[in-house]
Amino acid sequence: MKTVAVIGSTGAVGREIIRLLEMRAFPIRELCCFASPRSAGQFVSFRGEQIPVTVLSKDALHNIDLAFYAAGSAVSREWIPQSSCLCIDSSSAFRMDPSVPLVIPEINASALRISRGLIASPNCSATVMLMPLAPLHWLFRVKRVVVATYQAASGGGAKLLKQLEDETRANLAGQSVPSKLPFPYAFNLYPHNSMLHPTGYVEEEVKMQEETRKILGDDSIAVSATCVRVPVLRAHSVAVNVEFHRPFTMDAVYRAIQHMPGLALFQDPAKNRFATPADATGRNEVLCGRFRIDTTQPNTLEFWSVGDQLLKGAALNAVQIAETLHV
Repeated sequence: MKTVAVIGSTGAVGREIIRLLEMRAFPIRELCCFASPRSAGQFVSFRGEQIPVTVLSKDALHNIDLAFYAAGSAVSREWIPQSSCLCIDSSSAFRMDPSVPLVIPEINASALRISRGLIASPNCSATVMLMPLAPLHWLFRVKRVVVATYQAASGGGAKLLKQLEDETRANLAGQSVPSKLPFPYAFNLYPHNSMLHPTGYVEEEVKMQEETRKILGDDSIAVSATCVRVPVLRAHSVAVNVEFHRPFTMDAVYRAIQHMPGLALFQDPAKNRFATPADATGRNEVLCGRFRIDTTQPNTLEFWSVGDQLLKGAALNAVQIAETLHV
C-alpha cells in the first residue's frame, strides 16, 4: 500500500487518473491531491471519501511514494527534480531526455528497466498511432510514416473542452460566445496551434516524429505529421500511411493486430463502417481498421486508428505504467 499523489488533480487528465486508480483497485494507503492555487479548497471524490485539494509544496512531497504529474510541462519541470519518489509524468517535459524511459507498456515495457525514478508517458496522438503500428514494425520494420491527426478538445485541457461545449450550445441557440482562439472552434477545425518551428512543423508534429523513434527504438524512421484540432470532445483519430522495409501480406497484418494487447480491430467493410471518436470514447482499447495497400508505391500500408485521449492517450497509460512496475 502506497501514498500516492496526483498533481493536477482537478484537470481533465488528473480526474481520469483518480477515477482509474479507484476503478482498477490500485493499492493505495493514502491519496493526496494537488492543484494550482485557484483549485485549492476543492474536493475530489475517491473511494467514498472527499479528498481535499491543496497547493503543492516541497514539504508535501516528503512522504509520497508515487506521484502522477498531470499539470503540464512547466509544473513537471519545476517539481519533479525536487521529488524523491517515483514520478510518472504525462507532460512532454522529459520525454526526449535520453535517461528517461518513454513508455507505452504494451510496446516497450522493457524500457522501464532504465528508470531512475521518472517515467514519461507519451503524446496522446503518438500513442493512438503506435498501438497498431508497433506490432507491424516488429514484423516488417517501418521505414517512413506520413500521418494526419484529428485531435479532440480534451487534448487542450479542461478549458478547451469547456470552450467547445459553450460555443456549440451557443451556436445551436443562435447566440455567440467570445472565442479565446482567433477563430470559432465549434463546427470548425484548425491546424494544431502549438509552437511553430522554423521547419514549418508545429511542436505537436515534432513530438510525433521524435517520440515514434524513441518508443520504437529506431532513429532511422522518417515521420511526417500534420496535426489538426477538430470539434470532438475526447477521442483522437489518426490516418496513417506507412512504408515498410519488408514486404507484407494483409493476412500477416491482421494476425499481428489481433494479437496486440490493448488494441481492437473495429470495422465492417461490407457496411463501410469503421471506428469513430464516438465509438472510442470511454473505451480502454485503441480501435483500428480500414487497412489497405497503398497502390502507389511498394511495401506501403494505410490504416485508421482512434483512441480516447483521456484514457489510453493519457491517464490510462500512466496508470498502466504504475501497474507494470508493481508499485
